[in-house]
Amino acid sequence: MTERMQRLLAQADGADPVAALAAVAALRVELERREAVLVRRARVRGASWAAIASVLGVSRQALHRKHGGGWRDRQPA
Repeated sequence: MTERMQRLLAQADGADPVAALAAVAALRVELERREAVLVRRARVRGASWAAIASVLGVSRQALHRKHGGGWRDRQPA
């Protein structure tokens, strides 16, 4: 976990609910970015949409809608 994420997690547990919500929103953005990077990395290394979707607890179609359409998916088989 990055130092930034650790700091945001600490802020999310703070006494000020508005500041905690801001930290949660920032964490959500960071997690989405990390997920996108890891999905691309997994696809480049040959992982199927179904395998990635399974570990994320979503359908293959939902995962492809969210992260699909990259260069690897346009390559001929």
